[in-house]
Amino acid sequence: MAKDKTQYTCNECGGSSPKWLGKCPHCNAWNTLIESVAESSAPAKNRFASLAKTAEVTTLADIDATDVQRTPTGHDELDRVLGGGIVEGGVVLIGGDPGIGKSTLLLQALDSLQRAGQKTLYVTGEESGAQVALRSRRLGLDGSQVSVLAEIQLEKILATLDHVRPAIAVIDSIQTVYSEQLTSAPGSVAQVRECAAHLTRAAKASGTAIVLVGHVTKEGALAGPRVLEHMVDTVLYFEGDTHSSFRLIRAIKNRFGAVNEIGVFAMTERGLKGVSNPSAIFLSQHSEPVPGSCVMVTLEGTRPMLVEIQALVDSGGPSPRRLSVGLDRDRLAMLLAVLHRHAGVACMDQDVFVNAVGGVRISEPAADLAVMLAITSSLRGKPLPKGFIAFGEVGLAGEVRPAPRGQERLKEAAKLGFSVAVVPKANLPKKNDKAFDGMTVHGVDRIDEAMELARSLA
Repeated sequence: MAKDKTQYTCNECGGSSPKWLGKCPHCNAWNTLIESVAESSAPAKNRFASLAKTAEVTTLADIDATDVQRTPTGHDELDRVLGGGIVEGGVVLIGGDPGIGKSTLLLQALDSLQRAGQKTLYVTGEESGAQVALRSRRLGLDGSQVSVLAEIQLEKILATLDHVRPAIAVIDSIQTVYSEQLTSAPGSVAQVRECAAHLTRAAKASGTAIVLVGHVTKEGALAGPRVLEHMVDTVLYFEGDTHSSFRLIRAIKNRFGAVNEIGVFAMTERGLKGVSNPSAIFLSQHSEPVPGSCVMVTLEGTRPMLVEIQALVDSGGPSPRRLSVGLDRDRLAMLLAVLHRHAGVACMDQDVFVNAVGGVRISEPAADLAVMLAITSSLRGKPLPKGFIAFGEVGLAGEVRPAPRGQERLKEAAKLGFSVAVVPKANLPKKNDKAFDGMTVHGVDRIDEAMELARSLA
């Protein structure tokens, strides 16, 4: 097959050049020329004739739309993040730090799918077939019939997909795949974008579900062009410390399910195992309540989870530090200002450290009330009562705003044995709701009310 001509296109102005230049000759921007396949010089009539015949305008009411059929992977936590399972013809992009468990989980999922009667293919570009086989034996996948292909050339991979016709294929990883049509090295922006586009088209045309493994940058974002995330149907991120046994998979984008859904796994000698009750790993096992600790209920997608917020307030000197792990640092500074102005709790000369236990990251504002109660508890050296939880958003005027799906949060806390809750008044349960028997729920409108209530309960 003749090699297509390539050209270099500027990301800023769209201008093209026949060769790579450090500075775009059209807009003088530096390092913006990206290699791409030059468009065919065939007449427009011939190029678009076939497309014109197949294009058809249809109203939404006339389109037969049914729920997509899903294939369970055999791992409940992975199915939860995917929205119920693998979708035929869907393309999933999964990224994470090296050694966090991406290849391990996907190999386990392929083995489960293969044992359920699905045809699977594992394409490895970073390891040999023998290395993949050794890993499968370490994971206890004896006698696995998963097909393995060690190849990095796109054209050969596409030919194999067309010949084998698997139901699910894994490409590990997209940064190692290259196309002969481009002269740039594997992993470059042009190669990653072009290879992902070809694989996506192959998935849609054949119905094969394809999972792309992607590298991440030092900042934790997926390496390569941002357009890669727009091409695929689902984007998953592996999170967690490699020194910890727990891993989180978070859905950032999902055309077939809820976003911000998470799956929790524990790394064992036999691979990754799903954690059915993740609240247990995010709570510290204190025999008695300690100052600076407050439990909150956060929502991750459709799942309510209990997370312990810990705060440490210590004398800081002329330049006090404000440090948060798992929470937004700017929001912490804002909450300290609200705490001073509307509740009379001053931390101006104190170092304030806030941590979400278990390595979980909390981005929703419903953590505000728990953070402020933990800070106040640490500053005064008095613990909150045993079995205490709190959640709610705090505004700049000192008001406590309701959190979404407050009833589900309270039910999760009651199920795990918590007996005292401080929540926004709008989240108070109905009086005749028996799901909250044994739990005392206090509603507050303002942050100073919450502080007075916490002092009286302690």
